[in-house]
Amino acid sequence: MGKRNQKKRETRGQRKGASPGPPPERIQPPPVRLVREGTFRWVVPRAGSMTTTGLIFADEHMIDDLRRDQGAQQVANVATLPGIVGPAIAMPDIHLGYGFPIGGVAAFDASGGVVSPGGIGYDINCGVRLMASELHADELGDHLTPLVDALQRAVPAGVGSTQRGGGVRDRDLDTVLSEGARAAVSMGYGERHDLDRIEDGGRIADAAPDEVSAKARERGGPQLGTLGSGNHFIELQRVDRIFDDPTARAFGLFAGQLVVMIHTGSRGLGHQVCTEAVQLMGGAARAAGIALPDRQLACAPLGSDEANRYLGAMAAAANFAFANRQVIGHLVAQAIEGFLGLAPATHGLRLVYDIAHNIAKWETHEVDGRRRRVLVHRKGATRALGPGAPELTGDLAQVGQPVLVPGDMGRASYVLVGTDDAARETFSSSCHGAGRRLSRSEALRTARGRQIVFELASKGIVARAESHRTLVEEMPDAYKDIEAVVAVICGAGICRPVARMVPMGVVKG
Repeated sequence: MGKRNQKKRETRGQRKGASPGPPPERIQPPPVRLVREGTFRWVVPRAGSMTTTGLIFADEHMIDDLRRDQGAQQVANVATLPGIVGPAIAMPDIHLGYGFPIGGVAAFDASGGVVSPGGIGYDINCGVRLMASELHADELGDHLTPLVDALQRAVPAGVGSTQRGGGVRDRDLDTVLSEGARAAVSMGYGERHDLDRIEDGGRIADAAPDEVSAKARERGGPQLGTLGSGNHFIELQRVDRIFDDPTARAFGLFAGQLVVMIHTGSRGLGHQVCTEAVQLMGGAARAAGIALPDRQLACAPLGSDEANRYLGAMAAAANFAFANRQVIGHLVAQAIEGFLGLAPATHGLRLVYDIAHNIAKWETHEVDGRRRRVLVHRKGATRALGPGAPELTGDLAQVGQPVLVPGDMGRASYVLVGTDDAARETFSSSCHGAGRRLSRSEALRTARGRQIVFELASKGIVARAESHRTLVEEMPDAYKDIEAVVAVICGAGICRPVARMVPMGVVKG
C-alpha cells in the first residue's frame, strides 16, 4: 500500500476515534405493555414516542423471562427511531443487547430512515456455515476425539487469536474487504461453486475499504482464518432427524450424516468498525435533531455522510467475515482429509449454506401494500427466503433458503427453510440460534465447582477450548432450549423444519 493511501487511512481512523461529538438528546423511554395476539405472537402497542408497534415471537415461558429483563423495552425503544417501517420485531431467541435486542429486526425507509450500529452489533456478519459430507457419522468410531483435536490444531482460536504466518497482507486485505468470499476462493481457499451457497454470493456490494481505519486493519489483518472466542465454534454433528425429505435432499442432507457447523464473524476488524461508528453516531443524531430513549441507539440519517461512511465500512467488514468463514471451511476440510486419509471425492465435504446474522442490507419488501426499498437491520437474526425468492439461484430457488439455527454445545441444532409468511411478517427474517438466558457472569456463578467438559463427555460429546472459562460461560444451561425456540418460529409459520443435528465434538475459542 502506498504511503499516500496509508496516510489517508490513518487520518480517517484518527478522526473517527478522536471526535465522537456530543451525545444525542434523550427522550423518555416509552412504556411497555405486552398483548398476546395468537399462540406465538405478542404485540407491544404504540405508546409514548413510538411511531410503530413492536412484534415479539415467543411462547408463555419466554415472555415470563422477557418480563424480567429489558428486551421488550428495547423493542419499544427501536420503535421510536425515525423512518422505521413495519413493526420493530424480536425473534424467540431475544435477549438484552447493545441498543437493539439480540434477535431484533427492523427496517428503515430509504427516505427519512436511519442506520444504527446497535442494530447490527459489534461482531459484524457474525454468521453460520454448514458443511455436509458423504460420510455417516458412525464411521468415525474411535477417531472422533483425535479428529476434534486435529480441528483445534488446524484453526487458531481464542481471544486475539491470529493466523500462523502473520495473516493477510494489507494490499490483499483490500481485496478481501471488497470481494469477500470470492477473494478467499481466488487465494485457493475452496471452490468457485461454493459462492452459490453463500448469502449474496459471499460479497456485500458497495463496500468501502478506504473507510476501514488503520486500527481496524491492524486488528483484523492477522485474524483472517481464525475462530475467535466466546460463542464461536467448530462443531462436528450427526444428522439425527429429517423432517422434510425433498428439501433435505435439495440441501444435500440425509439421516445419520456427518456434518460440520462453523460459527464466527469479522473478528477484531468488525469490532473496531462498530466501535468507531458508535463514537460518531451520537453527534450525528444530535446534529439531525434526533432524540433517543437510549444513547446506545445512536444513529445517522440515511444518505448522510456518517451513514454512508459507516455502511461502506460495515459492508467491508461483512465481506471480511464471509472470507473468514470460507478460509476456515477450507482448513476444516483439509484437516478432515489429512486426519482420516480421505480424498475429497471420498468424504464429499461440500457447503450447504453460509449466512449472516449481524448485518444491515438494502432490500425491497412489500410494506403497506407497496414495494419499498428499505435498510433491514438484523441483529442476531437470520435471513429466511422462501421458494421462488429472486435472490436464490439453482435448486434453492425451488425449495427456499436454508436457515441455520445452532443450539448450544450440548443440545441440537436445526436446519429450517424460509416461507412466504416470513416475507410478509418479518422482512424475510428468522431466529439465529438458541439465545442466551444467562449472562456470562451468571453462568460462571451458576457453574461454580462443575466440570463442564466431563458433563459433555458423559453425553458422548468431545469438547475442546482454549480455556475452561469459555466452556463454563458457554455451557448448555446458559442458553434457551433450542427445541422451544424452533417450535415458536415454525409454529408461527416463519420457517419450516428440515433437519435436526446433534453435537458429537466441538472446538470453542
